[in-house]
Amino acid sequence: MTTARRCLLAIGTVVMTYAVIGALTDPDVKLGALIFLIGVLVAHDGLLLPLTIGAGILAGRYAPRRVQALIRAALLVSLAVTIVAFPLVLGRGRTADNPSLLPLHYGRGLLEIYAIVWATAAAAGSVQAWRHRRRQAAPPDHEPATTATP
Repeated sequence: MTTARRCLLAIGTVVMTYAVIGALTDPDVKLGALIFLIGVLVAHDGLLLPLTIGAGILAGRYAPRRVQALIRAALLVSLAVTIVAFPLVLGRGRTADNPSLLPLHYGRGLLEIYAIVWATAAAAGSVQAWRHRRRQAAPPDHEPATTATP
């Protein structure tokens, strides 16, 4: 393990220990909050993390090597946006008598964000491919000297 990784692990352990001790000793923290946090941890480690790893493996197996990083990045951004937007897309809490509560069409907005993310990844992949072709077609910087034989 590198020194930086060890330092990050130590810092994360200290911060999490501080947070857990603070949550357990704070009289204002209710049991429901702790149960929610445990549920989030289980959902992350039991569902979200395996899905993310599986998507990365599939992208690595089926995508061309030059665009694997772009596809993985776009998948990760899409997943993060989905997690944030999903409660809004479901519209829980929306009522007919209060139009200012969740007033936008969040499903369409989520699809627009997906389009932006994937169009950006496609544009970056196109630029990357164009640069690769340009390097392939460019003449070498220096030609080997040829000697004329009499």
